[in-house]
Amino acid sequence: MTIEHLRRLGVTTVELLPVHSFTSEPAVVQRGLENYWGYNSLGFFAPHAGHAAARDPQGVVAEFKGMVKLLHAAGIEVLLDVVYNHTAEQSAAGGATLSWRGLDNRTYYWLDEQGVDVDVTGCGNTVAPQHTVPVRLVLDSLRYWVQEMHVDGFRFDLAVALARGKDGAFDPDHPLLVALRTDPVLSRVKLVAEPWDLGPDGWRTGQFPPPFAEWNDTFRDTVRTFWLPDVAGTLDGRPGHGVRELATRIAGSADRFGSAHRGPLASVNFVTAHDGFTLSDLTAYDRKHNEANGEGNRDGSNDNRSWNHGVEGPADEETETLRRRSRRNLLATLALSSGVPMLLGGDELGRTQGGNNNPYCQNNEISWYDWGLAPWQHDLIDTTSALLRLRREHRVLRQRHFFPGDPIDGDERAALHWHAIDGELMTAQRWDSPRPARCRRCSTAPTWATTGC
Repeated sequence: MTIEHLRRLGVTTVELLPVHSFTSEPAVVQRGLENYWGYNSLGFFAPHAGHAAARDPQGVVAEFKGMVKLLHAAGIEVLLDVVYNHTAEQSAAGGATLSWRGLDNRTYYWLDEQGVDVDVTGCGNTVAPQHTVPVRLVLDSLRYWVQEMHVDGFRFDLAVALARGKDGAFDPDHPLLVALRTDPVLSRVKLVAEPWDLGPDGWRTGQFPPPFAEWNDTFRDTVRTFWLPDVAGTLDGRPGHGVRELATRIAGSADRFGSAHRGPLASVNFVTAHDGFTLSDLTAYDRKHNEANGEGNRDGSNDNRSWNHGVEGPADEETETLRRRSRRNLLATLALSSGVPMLLGGDELGRTQGGNNNPYCQNNEISWYDWGLAPWQHDLIDTTSALLRLRREHRVLRQRHFFPGDPIDGDERAALHWHAIDGELMTAQRWDSPRPARCRRCSTAPTWATTGC
């Protein structure tokens, strides 16, 4: 059923949340919950047994390989979200001693001069990126998953933490990054960076070297702002941010990825991810509702750039109709922009988490899929499939190189032209306007969320 659904959508690659063997944090267990996402790795060479139906170790491995084989037979690649930046041991002050700390704490973990963990991950410890032993461990683990488990690539969680040099600064020529792009095995698979961590100067979007692609958080923030808070503001008579920034994201984010021989495909565009609101909740909640996590609603991001369309949570049919239109606006922008679109699983069928934007510990109905779909959900699946088919059928939507020329002030030599709602070429004045353009044909000023006259 899952593979059939993915093929119906037109998905070509799946990125799995962490599959390395992991355990739940003691504090989470004490609240009667469990780590559901798996960002708490303990074994880098074993699939997590809890994900498998098999109960013997060899059966778990065989089951994982069988899954990869079935996806490959359907023409779908498999990428793993890998967590090498920290481990389940947490900090030496309050965490457990499970493996690496007992072997050689100072070699495997980044410690300061007093022997205290340097934490740029928010998880109590950081695997030492300055030491050759953990770097070799990471490379050996990656090769295992490629050569033995036959996966097609990796998304590196908090990748900046893996590339900090001896002075603690991010180094695009860090030995690990150099090894990844020169290794005869690993240089041939897909490599995707989450280009930030929680340390000093941790935001590095666009600064990883080829052949890395990167999660483009700037795309996420721009598209959300344009279609949600700015629309809400326009309806209240407040100015928005204009279209210049959105156009840059649609065209591939050359300001982020236009150097170092990179192109639009270096940008992994996304509007939602596992971490944050789902697409449905993005249009239904102005605030996070994480009370079920047992952390006093303090966990999870407060910068959601969402819009509840006037009602927090479930609403009447008229409001839900407006929300569905906003979701289609977001999906269309994602699917038709230059770069690589990443769709959060479940967004295509309107999955909700009830406003929880950090359900890492919710192995229950908050996180699960409900396949009892209403007619509007089938329609959303059809819409998503149609958008991805449009992208697949038109090569211009899958540019490998940035469009040459400058479209500002109607430069007709530009390879990409931008037109306002009345069909006229955009001018510098219109690019910078914080309000919707007035249509010259009917003199109306439609909001961003409408189609105009």
